[in-house]
Amino acid sequence: MSEIEETEVRGGQGQVLDPETYRDSIGTMEQSGKRRWVFPRKPKGKYTNYRNLVSYALLIIYFTVPFIKVNGNPFFLFNVIDREFFIIGQPFYPQDFFILTLGAIASLIFIIIFTIAFGRIFCGWICPQTIFMESIFRKIEYLIEGDRNKQMKLDRQEWNSEKIWKRSLKWTVYVIISLIITHFMLMYIVGYEEILRIISEGPFAHPTNFIVMVLFTSAFYFVFAWFREQVCTLVCPYGRLQGVLIDKDTINVFYDFKRGENRSKWRKGEDRKAAGKGDCIDCHQCVVVCPTGIDIRDGQQLECVNCTACIDACDEVMEKVGLPKGLVRYASENEIENQTEFKFTGRMKGFAVVLVLLVGFLGFLLYSRGEMEAKFIKPAGSTFFVRDGKITNTYNYTFLNKTNDKKIVTIKVIEPAHGEIIYSASSKIQVDRDKISKGTINISFPENEMKLSKQNITIGVYDMKGKLVDSYQTYFEGPFKLQF
Repeated sequence: MSEIEETEVRGGQGQVLDPETYRDSIGTMEQSGKRRWVFPRKPKGKYTNYRNLVSYALLIIYFTVPFIKVNGNPFFLFNVIDREFFIIGQPFYPQDFFILTLGAIASLIFIIIFTIAFGRIFCGWICPQTIFMESIFRKIEYLIEGDRNKQMKLDRQEWNSEKIWKRSLKWTVYVIISLIITHFMLMYIVGYEEILRIISEGPFAHPTNFIVMVLFTSAFYFVFAWFREQVCTLVCPYGRLQGVLIDKDTINVFYDFKRGENRSKWRKGEDRKAAGKGDCIDCHQCVVVCPTGIDIRDGQQLECVNCTACIDACDEVMEKVGLPKGLVRYASENEIENQTEFKFTGRMKGFAVVLVLLVGFLGFLLYSRGEMEAKFIKPAGSTFFVRDGKITNTYNYTFLNKTNDKKIVTIKVIEPAHGEIIYSASSKIQVDRDKISKGTINISFPENEMKLSKQNITIGVYDMKGKLVDSYQTYFEGPFKLQF
């Protein structure tokens, strides 16, 4: 078995703390309030391999999406400054923000339901903070300074040539990576072409952009070089939200205290069950690999991000001493207390159905967005005129083409019938992709059909195949008539 590494065990040997006991404790702080720097051992095992695959896939997505275009449009762009928004290559406009608002609400409900059923899995597997920290910055630290013991030794030693060289190299690499992450983040806002142009023209040509780059790079460097796990334990609101969402049926990383207690050091050839000892050999390997500095044996804690490092560490020890794996595992509190096998309960099935419905709802919102938005507004101060037994009103139209294709449309009055349209130009109006087209039309109705001085009318916009692409309700003015 690997060398046992010394660490402080909160709660004492063989003791599982009640939640009330450790609620205000933080694994990365001393009782005096001074920060306790965490030096986690490099994890290895089945779950670590799975998490690495997920991390690499997400990093590839992050660094490639800015360069992907769909029908000439960015795959994803959120340019608040110029009000240009693209999702999966489809342009979105401020008029469509009600869809994004509904989508944000549905996403929040999704997160709440997902957390109730499956705990804080998002934090350990998908969260950008975890992905960048564990899959980039921490791996660089292991590469330059070595594993846990070597890092602790380097931290204690004087500032000699070795320490200055290793720390300077690490911090320099951290700055470079933070700069790269910042550039790619800003590509999601202004596009990669603009970022490449700013880089080629230099900081003096774009001082404001340069300052923004420096500020964001400094923020990334501060988080990943110093603040680290405290983002999860002190700042992240999702960690606090978890505390009010999970219950005894929520799946989380749990220590099987019924099987593990009482804890005792391993002795070869000993009958632990006869001696009244549990399967936990008190090796502390689950503690030294934890990136937030907690002891999973103390029970469920808000600092736990479900990263599964403790599962891999414990399974490795159990395998070496010949005991069953799963002393630390994904489980619910009820499963641990009742010593039952994991089952996909009806509650989880119900939540899974709701999650699928929410995803489907988001997809429907995106798919059902109209191809074109049309408006017909009467010019300020305009009125009607009567000629040849017809009442005529003037309207300014605005067409916004939300598709990636050029549209040729025509206008018809849907209701009431017998409306006649007189165009200022051609009756076939061309609207280029992602463009706005404006113009003026006159609409006339027979005088004997207009019974009111202000009457609602509906105007439709049709493509060349006769398909209605949008409609707009406005009003039509006529002479005042007394009704008897």
